Amino acid sequence: MAELSLDAYWRAPPIARTAATVTFGLSVAVHMGMLAGDLFLYDFHYLARIPPQIWRLVTCFLITFPNLGVLFDTFHMYMYMSQLEKGHPRLSRREDLVWYLTFVCGTILILNHLLGFGYGIMTQALLLAMAYTVTQEQRGQTTNYMFINIPSQLVPFAMMAINLFFPGGISVVFLQLQGLAAAHLYLFLTKIWPDVAGGRNWLATPAFIRSAVNGVAPAPQPSAGGRGFDTTSAQSSGASRGPLPDSWRTRGPGHRLG
Repeated sequence: MAELSLDAYWRAPPIARTAATVTFGLSVAVHMGMLAGDLFLYDFHYLARIPPQIWRLVTCFLITFPNLGVLFDTFHMYMYMSQLEKGHPRLSRREDLVWYLTFVCGTILILNHLLGFGYGIMTQALLLAMAYTVTQEQRGQTTNYMFINIPSQLVPFAMMAINLFFPGGISVVFLQLQGLAAAHLYLFLTKIWPDVAGGRNWLATPAFIRSAVNGVAPAPQPSAGGRGFDTTSAQSSGASRGPLPDSWRTRGPGHRLG
């Protein structure tokens, strides 16, 4: 059984698998007091220092609610990200998903900074953004949310509404609205504007993202006989490399801490 479970883990979509694993591990460590949460939340003052603590730009999206929130938020992180990675029509390539996450997370951070909300943890905004992006491609379908069947595109709004029943929920909703705005901006620039208005897709995946995710094929090298190196065989044998882990390429509320 352990072998089967481990095999299923490695067969999971690699980006979603990695994000969910880091989210669970980091959240458990922070909420159990093994790591200081202040080291991972978003704080512009620490980013402006020399040297800048740039890891905060990532870790602030990877810390969940405490208690059962660790399980539920990790589950939703994996569920929505794996749906984006496996079945979204505009994110079918891994580099497109990485660029989507970069744009959405960056937009959330910019909105948080400009609006002055001062949230330190952005996980709920990212979850809402991914839910919105997933469900916009499921129009006409229904989803069972909290034991109630609702139109799929209403799931993000149901996620916000349910938070109003908990203490401090309005603060979480304001954070989720930033995720909603970021995801809708991505939808507008990549689908609505090009398809409906006939405009240009301003968010095409940059070349450096493609190179980072897929690796750069080695330049052809002349052989001893003066013939060029066969790049096709090199690519098929896995010769391409990049700065991201091999597992990404080969396997298959915004609350304050303290």
